[in-house]
Amino acid sequence: MPELPEVETVVRQLEPEVEGRRIARLEVLDARWSRPVPPEQLGEAVSGATIEHLGRRGKYILMELDGGRTLVMHLRMTGNLILREGEEVIDPSEGRRLYESERSTEERHLRARFVLDDGRELWFTDPRRFGEAFLVDDDGLEARFANLGLEPFSPEFTAQALGEMAAGRTAPLKSFLLDQSGVAGVGNIYADEALFRAELHPLSPAGSMKPEHLEALRDAVVAALEAGIDAGGSSIDDYRDARGEKGTMQNEFLVHTREGEDCPRCGSTIARIVVGGRSTYFCPSCQVRLRRRPKRRAKRK
Repeated sequence: MPELPEVETVVRQLEPEVEGRRIARLEVLDARWSRPVPPEQLGEAVSGATIEHLGRRGKYILMELDGGRTLVMHLRMTGNLILREGEEVIDPSEGRRLYESERSTEERHLRARFVLDDGRELWFTDPRRFGEAFLVDDDGLEARFANLGLEPFSPEFTAQALGEMAAGRTAPLKSFLLDQSGVAGVGNIYADEALFRAELHPLSPAGSMKPEHLEALRDAVVAALEAGIDAGGSSIDDYRDARGEKGTMQNEFLVHTREGEDCPRCGSTIARIVVGGRSTYFCPSCQVRLRRRPKRRAKRK
């Protein structure tokens, strides 16, 4: 699933390309992409609009339009937002054959097509069809994301803020990081990478962290996400950037998917467990498992 680094990569690539461009036509080709709004209704509402800015909130892509509206898109598990120019054919080296009349191997998974005023097209492709889009008036945008947590790159994301989120929580640190109401944008990959960098065991209770652990985890989350952005994201399965190219972060993983390999820090063997239904990779030797701190008893008078 695309996480914050993948979404941020797409936004950074597309923003200078589409800012100020007019959407000549939006074709919604899959009703699941816009539900419960009918495809024709969303297409008519967006067609003719000018893209004023492209941004991100957590794992959501925000396409700000004129008229005080924002088209919000989520890639979910296998979505991609790719800029198409001319009769380009991608990934021929991977042996993915074109169907008759297809211009690209991605066309069979096309869910929506933005036709821009300069002739280029922006494609939302999604093999598993979980991606979505919805149009929101700007004055309702904040309320729509009221349950979404802090942005990891914001000044508000501090060790103290992390401690306030974690206070009293018995959930494992891995599950705590995946909770989007706390830290927005961190998914399975970068939670593993952050916990390794912070030297914290994924099963440690979130509320067991001391100030030094909070500082380490805050810095580790930011570092893991920045590494992902620098590498253009992780292409383990379907993810491609806005140019249709793979990211390279999967080649730089410290522990994620490295089960059975040597730990790059201590040389022990990286292990895999399941936490909250998610495959979790860590080093049993150098990632410290914290203990739940006992509750203080009230002093007798």
